[in-house]
Amino acid sequence: MTTLADASLSDEQSTQTSPRGHVPGEAGLWVLLFGDMLVFTMLFGVYLYQRRQQPRLFEEFQATVDRNLGTLNTLLLLVSSLLVVLATRAVRRSAQRHLAPRLLLGAITCGIGFVAVKAFEYHEELTGSSTTATNTFRLYYFALTGLHLAHLVFGLLVLIGLWTLSRKRDLTRTHHMFFEGGACFWHMVDLLWMMIFPLVYLVR
Repeated sequence: MTTLADASLSDEQSTQTSPRGHVPGEAGLWVLLFGDMLVFTMLFGVYLYQRRQQPRLFEEFQATVDRNLGTLNTLLLLVSSLLVVLATRAVRRSAQRHLAPRLLLGAITCGIGFVAVKAFEYHEELTGSSTTATNTFRLYYFALTGLHLAHLVFGLLVLIGLWTLSRKRDLTRTHHMFFEGGACFWHMVDLLWMMIFPLVYLVR
């Protein structure tokens, strides 16, 4: 008769020995992720079209954004993604599982740092001087970065859930799938920023 402990061990072994072709998370999650990516792709297209139509006004607006803050946020998200990757790897290995909560706390800290930097940047944008011309591109700026920020805040809640999950002594296959899905969502948030950053701060 199979006991709960045997089932847990079987789940763990199947997770550790999963084939290289294993797709993390569930199919429904990927539908959601691709849907989100499609929405952002359309926003990127509109933004690039408007930039091409009014290059001078775009350059005038771009001069008002702080590249240093944008670069700092990029570094924060890159570090957070690395920490989530390491945490996911640690969860799969019993000997390293104790490291996962610490790694996730580091990723959460980076995410909170991103929110703090973005809040400061928004304050600077809203209180700084602006013209009617640059307001058009400022609207696109807030639409792109604001929607991304909303995803990031939700991603932080997901990471907190993963942190709680990583502290469990026994993780089932379902737990591992949830962990992988949450990690994929966070990586999508990071990937979106890697596209927003050059579009808003760098491209001329």
